[in-house]
Amino acid sequence: MAEDRGEREATPEELLEAVRNMKVSDLLLSTVATTAQLGYAKLEQDSRDLEQARLAIDTIKALLPVLEGSVDEEVLREFSQVVASLQLAYVKAAEEPETDAAG
Repeated sequence: MAEDRGEREATPEELLEAVRNMKVSDLLLSTVATTAQLGYAKLEQDSRDLEQARLAIDTIKALLPVLEGSVDEEVLREFSQVVASLQLAYVKAAEEPETDAAG
């Protein structure tokens, strides 16, 4: 498919070099962002799973201190705000009556 668009596949050596150049902090930030998105998704009424939302919140809270000193303090503050927002959304979702999936 990539060849159809004039793109070429990366060689195993190029992929290995990309991994060598990757920073763990960048991967963790990506993980935190993805986990936050998933946490919010688990709080939506049609896909609500409070256990999974709580796991997302706890995971982000565990990762943020690990990133201290490795990423910009502003980024950590922003993700701390995301955690607070997720926690508020979690409380609100937990207080709502469960709706029957059939409607």
